[in-house]
Amino acid sequence: MSDEIVTRLRRFQTRYFPRFRREFRALVEGGQHPTALFIGCSDSRLVPHLLTGSGPGELFIVRNVGNFVPPYDASHGYHGTVAAVEYAVLHLGVRDIIVCGHTHCGAIKALYGDANPQTPHLDRWLDLGRDAVLPVCASEEALRRTEQRSILLQLERLIAYPMIASRIDAGHLFLHGWHYVIEDGQVLVLDVESGAFRAADAASQDGATIIDLLQ
Repeated sequence: MSDEIVTRLRRFQTRYFPRFRREFRALVEGGQHPTALFIGCSDSRLVPHLLTGSGPGELFIVRNVGNFVPPYDASHGYHGTVAAVEYAVLHLGVRDIIVCGHTHCGAIKALYGDANPQTPHLDRWLDLGRDAVLPVCASEEALRRTEQRSILLQLERLIAYPMIASRIDAGHLFLHGWHYVIEDGQVLVLDVESGAFRAADAASQDGATIIDLLQ
């Protein structure tokens, strides 16, 4: 472990934690009650709490390469992302699920390259994004479109989860697609009426649902 990381740990304990001691204690004694599940890419440039201005106990976060969502196949394999979704929906009762992709995503770019025999697990995981690939060369425009198409693909898979579909139908759960433009510091939000990603203050969530868009 580098000296810099150790220094930051000490800084947290001596400077940051004392200011929020009461909040952390309440979260321990009363348990966590996050209102949203955030499914984001593992990319180090994506910082969910910074984007949303949220604090401890407000977001339940799942991160993986490419912000992918495996299909709900009810198998008995190891599905960390699926397990987290189940926990967030069934045990924590989150009201919102956000799938957040971003520009310059290495996972999306890798979809246009050749398989690497040294990364069999990564190559298999990337299969979860291949349906978003366009039949064109990997230009910057194509990659950005693929990033956004992949977000839609993951939302489509989430809707196939039985406990999610039933809660959406009952009006107890809402899905959101975000595309973080790193270089602009802007989050584009999926407008369910048009199917386009728009600036957060321009996107509409009224009059339509994610299910309407994907059907």
